[in-house]
Amino acid sequence: MYTVEELQNLVEKEVSKRSADLLKQSPVELYQPIKYSLDMGGKRLRPVLLLLAYNLFSDEIGNAMPAALAIEVFHNFTLLHDDIMDKAEVRRNEPTVHIKFDENSAILSGDAMAFQSYKYLVECKSPRLIETIELFTNTAIEVCEGQQFDMDFEKRLDVKEEEYLEMIRLKTAVLLACALKGGALLADAAPEMADALYKFGENLGLAFQLQDDLLDTFGDQQTFGKKIGGDILANKKTFLLINALEKASAGKREELLGWIEKTDFVPAEKIGAVKAIYVESGAKKLAEQKVDSYFNEAISILDDLALQDVVKQQLRKLALKMLTRKQ
Repeated sequence: MYTVEELQNLVEKEVSKRSADLLKQSPVELYQPIKYSLDMGGKRLRPVLLLLAYNLFSDEIGNAMPAALAIEVFHNFTLLHDDIMDKAEVRRNEPTVHIKFDENSAILSGDAMAFQSYKYLVECKSPRLIETIELFTNTAIEVCEGQQFDMDFEKRLDVKEEEYLEMIRLKTAVLLACALKGGALLADAAPEMADALYKFGENLGLAFQLQDDLLDTFGDQQTFGKKIGGDILANKKTFLLINALEKASAGKREELLGWIEKTDFVPAEKIGAVKAIYVESGAKKLAEQKVDSYFNEAISILDDLALQDVVKQQLRKLALKMLTRKQ
């Protein structure tokens, strides 16, 4: 069995090699933003999850590396376009692609990344490649659906908790689930095993995104890699905001609505005031409890997987690391 660290190193080497190869193609202006995006680093969670899932059933992980690369490229494509939509200026402590280059270049290079991910995926040799491509394609559409819901929520103040959870399931969780099930499919695992890994990934992804929301508001900017309080400044309908609007006292709710409606304010002042309401209303505590609930469900699914514990150890280790991160 490969360790998480070994797989991260292998993925990093593959990403570096393939991103360098892109600059051998023309027009170089199309591929420079792609290389920049991939070279910015990141946790490489999705490709490592895919390889870990594959490794549960086979040691020949080289067979799955193109798929691992594909899901990492696709993930970075979504981040690139998200940053444009959110007008974000920093990603992983570096200028976002549309800031480093320009918006048109970022859009076009992002489109190329989406198609490039399929070029990598079809390099895989597996009797279940078509099934994996179908999973990948359905997931790509779901991610777009999640992004649309996120955009729709910007115009509403009546977003419900269950709506938000479905949005983050589509926007974030399904790609983690796809990585895990995709790895299992490529290794020709039994259908029930692949489906269980998908459910594990869904729950892990929901916990991961809720933790991300908490870090965006209560994390440390230096370790988190992007500006803290961005969701607050953008009035994003997060789990925290939705529950604060529902649970806060009448006075605090009015104060929160006032901050949402203000167009002229000192950013640090708004962030500080809204954070205080999140704590006082219990929204922060509720978010932390929800993270624990989804994480515990994920671990329960993993525990029930009919494989030896030693085989599942690295997957459990990475899941724990994902939920205890500070960045």
